[in-house]
Amino acid sequence: QEQLVESGGGLVQPGGSLRLSCVASGLTFSSYAMSWFRQAPGKSRELVATITTAGGSTNYADSVKGRFTISRDNKKNTVYLQMNTLKPEDTAIYSCNALKNVWGRRYDYWGQGTQVTVSS
Repeated sequence: QEQLVESGGGLVQPGGSLRLSCVASGLTFSSYAMSWFRQAPGKSRELVATITTAGGSTNYADSVKGRFTISRDNKKNTVYLQMNTLKPEDTAIYSCNALKNVWGRRYDYWGQGTQVTVSS
């Protein structure tokens, strides 16, 4: 059974850092593009960052460029999100996503999310 489990969220002061982790099981991790999304209360879900299967390419939302870094370790079936210089507006539930398309069939899995709160 495919499963994604996030960890690393918590309460941090503005300007602080957190590193989120997402461990995958039950799927061929290295064949999936991985992404982090976030959703703040009353707002729609937002794509934060994406990394390709081998980690050769990454993309970020403009709001986090220069502050967040996505990376992956295919040997550990894990994707990370290093978040630096956190701002109150980064407060949200952060979820990881695994996605691939094979011969027109979409494989799309989500974790349960981890809460990040940035507040003094």
